Amino acid sequence: MATASKITLISTEDYLANELKSDVKHEYIDGQVYAMAGAHSNHNRLTATLIRKIGNHLDGKQCQPYASDMKVKIGTKFFYPDVLVDCSDIDGYFTESPKLIIEVLSKSTRRTDKTIKLMAYTQIPSLEEYVLIDQDMVEIEVLQRDDGWIPKSYYLGDSVTFTSIGLTLSVEAIYERVQNSDMAEWLNTSD
Repeated sequence: MATASKITLISTEDYLANELKSDVKHEYIDGQVYAMAGAHSNHNRLTATLIRKIGNHLDGKQCQPYASDMKVKIGTKFFYPDVLVDCSDIDGYFTESPKLIIEVLSKSTRRTDKTIKLMAYTQIPSLEEYVLIDQDMVEIEVLQRDDGWIPKSYYLGDSVTFTSIGLTLSVEAIYERVQNSDMAEWLNTSD
């Protein structure tokens, strides 16, 4: 007869204290801790490009972008979005009031980003936009509160407007240094 394995839950306080000392980032969902894997070079290229372009756009404004070391707290969950924009005066290691969250999708994160995180993020009262950017192919999904969180997809040749911060970028500008088959084909046909 099989026996159920016991799951050990840790408190939010223990999670936050341990995270300050850890060499590996962990996300926290209702008492359970999940280690985060390292990111592919395309993931890093997308994140760096977005931080740079959003940061330049918001220069001198109250809102500012944060990279993947800033946590978002939603109830009893803590996530590390790839990019977020917050307009409050954050003084610590997490925010509860992001305006924009961007996740870069990979094979290992796609399902979580499109389900668990989508459900959690859309519960944040301050959040206006959730953006999913695929690193393996050129596809951007933008979900906005004002549109009932219905995704709109963008591809090469399109422009994407991040309404929450008033920034429009071409899809090509977002993927400018990414090396995947969609970008290789685009660059070959545009020469």
